[in-house]
Amino acid sequence: MGRRHVALTVGSRALGAFEPRQVRKEAALRTPSQVTRHRPARAVGDDTTRGRLHDDGMRGRALDRPGSAVCENGVVTALYRKYRPLDFTQVVGQEAVVRTLRNALEHDQVRQAYLFAGPRGTGKTSMARILAKALNAERGPTPDFDASTRISRAIADGTSLDVIEMDAASQRGIDEVREIRERAMLRPAEGQYKVYIVDEAHQLTNQAWNALLKLIEEPPPHLVFVFCTTDLAKVIPTVRSRCQTFVFQRPRMRELVHALRTVCDGEGIDAPDAALSLIARSAGGAYRDAISTLDQLSAATGKSISVQDVLQLGAAVEEDVLFRLCDTIVDRDVAGALVTLEELAERGLDLAQLTRDLLEHLRHLLLVQHLGHVPDSLPLTEESRERLREQANQLPEPTVVRLIDLLAIVLEDERQGGDPRLPLELALVKVTRPQSDLARESLVHRVEVLESRMHAGQPAAESWGPSPVPAPAAGPAPAVPEGETTTPAAPGVSLEQMQEAWSRSVLPAVKERSIPVATLLAEASPSELEGDTLTLSFRPGAEFHRTQVEEPGNAQLLRDALYDVTGRRLAVVTAVTDAAPGDGGADEQPLDERGFIALLESDLDATEVEENS
Repeated sequence: MGRRHVALTVGSRALGAFEPRQVRKEAALRTPSQVTRHRPARAVGDDTTRGRLHDDGMRGRALDRPGSAVCENGVVTALYRKYRPLDFTQVVGQEAVVRTLRNALEHDQVRQAYLFAGPRGTGKTSMARILAKALNAERGPTPDFDASTRISRAIADGTSLDVIEMDAASQRGIDEVREIRERAMLRPAEGQYKVYIVDEAHQLTNQAWNALLKLIEEPPPHLVFVFCTTDLAKVIPTVRSRCQTFVFQRPRMRELVHALRTVCDGEGIDAPDAALSLIARSAGGAYRDAISTLDQLSAATGKSISVQDVLQLGAAVEEDVLFRLCDTIVDRDVAGALVTLEELAERGLDLAQLTRDLLEHLRHLLLVQHLGHVPDSLPLTEESRERLREQANQLPEPTVVRLIDLLAIVLEDERQGGDPRLPLELALVKVTRPQSDLARESLVHRVEVLESRMHAGQPAAESWGPSPVPAPAAGPAPAVPEGETTTPAAPGVSLEQMQEAWSRSVLPAVKERSIPVATLLAEASPSELEGDTLTLSFRPGAEFHRTQVEEPGNAQLLRDALYDVTGRRLAVVTAVTDAAPGDGGADEQPLDERGFIALLESDLDATEVEENS
């Protein structure tokens, strides 16, 4: 008598209780969408039960996941998926890539393999889908396709038979590549091209890449590969040489804010520009991160987002906080820095995020100090640019570099699981009061600050300038005709006075306006003063410094500083001399022994010790 088989029906799914072991093992290894229903050889029940067992295999995944259709039809689609660009006209921030692909489609110059590289969330996979839609347009490949056609919608939804998307993070071996080679020879089902989009392509093994080489180089005429990667260096050179490579750029600040505003308008989200700027700055140049943060804030606030909501989420730190912390360093206000940090911690601000944002702020300061202006590429609002320029002139460059080193240590401690509060407080104390830190790095920092001050010249205790002309002791003032005004005569300045005041007063006055320009002018010295024209001499090896000083903005800054010091509007002419500045009789006077000792005592807390013989 044969073994009795019992069939259990749970909901709409039938399970064989005594299926053969090999069949159960194979079914368990398959993914849910690939499970084939096993019809038992012998089952108990009437024809209706047996029919239901057979039909379960036909009805597929809807019965396996009752409710999955609700999730897959777009009802709860994330905003970053809902607002993905559908054609070339909707792509923002990748003008060079769009222009090249459109020209290739218009002139029938589509290549067999493309490599899209760039940071996460910059639109690489979306661009690959748009290229697939353009290749499979109903009237042939065209850049101006209709995104509402059935084929385009199927590609956007990921259901097209001709566009296959692979995740190289999970399908990275040679077996998957062998399957691609077998299927790639088949003609496309609907369109003209079969497109393989390989995401995270850098995770493919070298063996898998080598197995693809021949197919990438000599594919069938209907096959196109698009590889997307966030790490271009990990793609082997033999593959890169066979592909057209496009590097996707991070979007600029205004482009990211514009994209967020578009989402807000489409979803009815109320958010001021300041809140959107904070979200954009926290995203690090990734559209997906920015829109995901906006989606989270919209759900948390009922579609009414304020600046305070963004700060409470910890997505970003307010720019004013970063400027205030750096101002306390400029003022050497240890108590102010610690109180500010205490207030931020009490508000629940993520101190690790504060450290990262402060590092980014210091990087901006360093760029401004070396370039002499605020680059357009920095993700800053217009209000912050002028404030950043002023702070770059106030904070010494060695201090910026020292604080960057200290904050890097804070982040490393945080990555190892430590609390960043104490290391962050110590970093602020060490950079605000360098004399409290006896480490070798701190001493080097203090020496660098001292050298920079000596190089630029010490400002005098009082502003240098000619003595004012005393008024007559007695006698009536001369009458001035009506309608005429008296203009005070410009004070006279000699070349010797200018040479004496150059390092003592002029360079510090320039430094208050721009540290980079003061550094350039430190390579020059006044060599001639004829009338209202001052000639500055540069040594032969300082041609670059001379060229930069002659820039209109830098020259005007120098003229303003000269007016503040001398009271005269002087024209500036530059020249190159055979001797280096300071080699002639008009040298700037070096510090004497007493002055040098005083400088060491004030800056390095040195103490003069008398040596007894």
